[in-house]
Amino acid sequence: MPLHRDYRLLDGPPPLADYLRLRLDSGLSPKNEAQGAGALTGSWTFRHVVDTAGDVVGMGRVIGDGAWYFLIADMATLPGHQGRGIGGAVLDALLAHIAEHAPSGAYVTLTADPPGRRLYEQRGFVDVAPGRTGMHLVTAAPGSR
Repeated sequence: MPLHRDYRLLDGPPPLADYLRLRLDSGLSPKNEAQGAGALTGSWTFRHVVDTAGDVVGMGRVIGDGAWYFLIADMATLPGHQGRGIGGAVLDALLAHIAEHAPSGAYVTLTADPPGRRLYEQRGFVDVAPGRTGMHLVTAAPGSR
């Protein structure tokens, strides 16, 4: 589904305050300014969507080494703007960038929340289980032990 005319897909990250707000308002875990700044500067590629007022309403990024491993992250659309093709447009743009700039055979991965599963499956993503297990590790902040 193409992006509705009331929205514009932009290359690059949103401003830091918008990134932090969009994460929080779309239901992703909150991050502090240092974490957000690292996400904006440490991404391999980033896309965000603005509405006609110029407000950031959606985003997504790729973390990667530029050679073979790429992680889709921070896919978020504000609840009031969901169902309008924003997430699909962001994901399609990110995948097109990988296809254009990464070598053939690149490994593209993500962790999907249940509401996003259909979007990813429509683009060919498959569950890695039971052949593999997804895991994560949350580390303690320095000085918190």
